[in-house]
Amino acid sequence: MIDLSTNYLGLKLANPLVPSASPLSKDVDSARRLEDAGASALVMYSLFEEKIEAEEQQMERFFYQQAIGHGEADSFHPMPISIQTYQEQYLEHLQKLKAALEIPVIASLNGTSLSGWVEYGKQLQQAGADALELNIYHLAANAEESSIDVENRYLDILRELKQHVSLPIVMKLSSQFSSPIHFAKRLEAAGADGLALFNRFYQPDIDLETLEVVPKLELSTASEALLRIRWTALLYGRTRLSLAVTGGFHQTPDVLKALLAGADVVHLCSVLLKQGASRLTEMLTEMEQWLVEHDYESISQLKGSVSQQHAIDPSAYERANYVQVLDNYSCAAGVMR
Repeated sequence: MIDLSTNYLGLKLANPLVPSASPLSKDVDSARRLEDAGASALVMYSLFEEKIEAEEQQMERFFYQQAIGHGEADSFHPMPISIQTYQEQYLEHLQKLKAALEIPVIASLNGTSLSGWVEYGKQLQQAGADALELNIYHLAANAEESSIDVENRYLDILRELKQHVSLPIVMKLSSQFSSPIHFAKRLEAAGADGLALFNRFYQPDIDLETLEVVPKLELSTASEALLRIRWTALLYGRTRLSLAVTGGFHQTPDVLKALLAGADVVHLCSVLLKQGASRLTEMLTEMEQWLVEHDYESISQLKGSVSQQHAIDPSAYERANYVQVLDNYSCAAGVMR
């Protein structure tokens, strides 16, 4: 019997496949389907501080301040007997997921202020989350902000939050840090429990007719997985942090490569949005078949065995690989050289 279990953030999981934050967790029935399909844990869709603030400002304007300067306007927008806010809805849904599922539920928090990270982190813990993923979506566009300032922003949030919550905390990072391994060790020293590699910064587009900058959402592609696999292989053995990979994992071979590189779990999102929960079951079956064919008895046996520290050629993860790829490239047949 193949043992697919893994440890992540101190949690013993049945297997390494974990649906990441997505609309799939917004419905209890959908979450149940993921669990039934074999998901070992679930990352809930993110709680956004900006949405909480925007809702509060809207309520202040339309309900509480409607009569300022116009006393007769008191009844224009009658106050509802009860209002369930976005924040309350999120916390209630977290509690429903915890009641409906047997697998761990990891809350995802996207804050904007230090006080917000702390306040909402505490509420997520009180609502029953098993762990907390910090989705710190910060674009370093300020010319006066140095790379160390950017890192310190993450560290300040982490240190402050660790003083108020006891949940395991995973830091979801972008791939744009100048020295990821050094930063990972700083995060570990500050109390982080895990890393999720990597956040995908959605890129705005330009409308050529209106010349407006418009949002554009594109799901991940399989080609994105290699970046995550490479940095996992470089990090494995250099930190005690739990390692998750997220972004581009659509095929079982890429999942296996991430585990060989040293990942504890593989987050799935786009592939489940495109193909449904049943794809998760298929990937688990394919994973088990590969382990049997290659004489592995467990996930722990293969984990990290092709990390940089254990690879046949450790330099292949660094510059030597870059030079070799360029030297070996040849144009397609029929293309003028």
